[in-house]
Amino acid sequence: MIPRYRLLQERIRSEWDDARRAANKAKQAFEATRTEADPSFLLDSVALNLHGFYNGLERIFEAIGRELDGGVPSGPNRHHDLLEQMAYSLREVRPPVIRAETRDRLDEYLRFRHLIRNLYTWNLDPELLERRVADLTPTLDALDADFEQFRAFLDVATLADEDEASGQAQSPPHEQ
Repeated sequence: MIPRYRLLQERIRSEWDDARRAANKAKQAFEATRTEADPSFLLDSVALNLHGFYNGLERIFEAIGRELDGGVPSGPNRHHDLLEQMAYSLREVRPPVIRAETRDRLDEYLRFRHLIRNLYTWNLDPELLERRVADLTPTLDALDADFEQFRAFLDVATLADEDEASGQAQSPPHEQ
């Protein structure tokens, strides 16, 4: 039997790898703008990869919401509500996926993604891109720490799931 937590762990790992790749491409493209006479095409790349970075995170959050939380928010504020949901601990279900500090950092990327979806690329503010890129390294570090904690929870949940499947006694994977 393959416990559901293992599948969720693999989805998180795969999406996190892709999100990190997009973040690193955004950083590289922004660095390259410093030596270009016309950096506008590279700034488009920065914006697109920052957009992809947050999209990857949102796919992780949606998978967790569907698999563990019983669903994901809907409605006009669903993206913001999903981000908030990931910072909550759900008693006897799961710990927070991300800390409040990480949520606050990610809220800036969520806002940025909304802006990018509703703006022509030639109206991009290079200073805004620079701020988002400058914040990537501490944001990635925070997410690494948060996801490591969450993976540890999923490891315990996986063992409990395997014990339950084999008929052994189990302790709850998350108590609060």
